[in-house]
Amino acid sequence: MVGLNRLSSEQIRQCLVRKSGVTHDIPDQWADAECQKAAVLIPFVQHTDQWHLLYIRRAQHEMDQHGGQVAFAGGKFEAGDEDLKTTALREAHEEIGLHPQDVSILGTLNHHHSISRYQITPVVAQIPWPCQLRPDALEVARIFTIPLSWLADPQNHRIEYRELKNRQAFPVVYFDEYDGEILWGATARMTLSLISLLSR
Repeated sequence: MVGLNRLSSEQIRQCLVRKSGVTHDIPDQWADAECQKAAVLIPFVQHTDQWHLLYIRRAQHEMDQHGGQVAFAGGKFEAGDEDLKTTALREAHEEIGLHPQDVSILGTLNHHHSISRYQITPVVAQIPWPCQLRPDALEVARIFTIPLSWLADPQNHRIEYRELKNRQAFPVVYFDEYDGEILWGATARMTLSLISLLSR
């Protein structure tokens, strides 16, 4: 997996032109037109001479089913957004204080249908590192990075099956714990989708 660290930002951009396949938390026959559009930002950073991806851990709230989970900064498309790239940049600015002018967008992955009925477009970018970030305490408990080479190692992730009420079991991606954090679910699936595209 050392080869992934040799990729330049331009080579990552070229990989993204090929596009990934559409992914789902649940089998695609349950992903319908009622999904709301959303976008997340997947930031690459250069840290200790290797690529890392930047994640957040969401703040814990009783009413938020995703509270306390590892995620990418992002959220739902709003009427004032020009497009989904704008959504990702706006949400990253609101959640972690990342200024849009500091973001170099490299491309996008195909969308991911989440179990919470969102059609999520992952926007892949590069940001300078170190970077002065300011997490919104109401939304973000922590900002951290994980090395791309660690994420790409198949020994560090697995598939487990979960069962929805009155539905068949469906596969969920779980990564091993890294720096006290556990990456799983939609964010893990989008991470693997990106790695698969870069590894071709």
